[in-house]
Amino acid sequence: MLVRSEDAGGRFGLVEHPIAPRALAGPMHVHEHEDEYSYVLEGEVGFQVGDDVFTAGPGQLVAKPRGIWHGFWNAGDAPARVLEVISPGGFENYFAELAPLLKPERDIEGIARVQKKYGLQMDFSSIERLSREHGLGSPPGR
Repeated sequence: MLVRSEDAGGRFGLVEHPIAPRALAGPMHVHEHEDEYSYVLEGEVGFQVGDDVFTAGPGQLVAKPRGIWHGFWNAGDAPARVLEVISPGGFENYFAELAPLLKPERDIEGIARVQKKYGLQMDFSSIERLSREHGLGSPPGR
């Protein structure tokens, strides 16, 4: 987290997402309360926003409005980095609350509680489709 909501008067949060090569960063999901803007710093990042599927490179900004299903992944064989502006702020705390629920085993009930708290719906069934369609999880040089 680069900027927490409480440090910006609640107006926004700023998070950096490093994404490993050919990794799914976020399966299809939708936010009830906030808009997200992804600024690609490094690499090639694939996005699906609604029905639109595209790749963005360094210097490109992608809007992911609240209420619109979206997902994103590293579309290349090199690391990628994305700056995520979240407006209004607060959702950046989701990542801090989620992290301990993922290890050592996933706490599915805890994850569901955190998602509900932040007005997030996640389509876990999209993981297989996105991975297959975009060659995710494949080693560099496939």
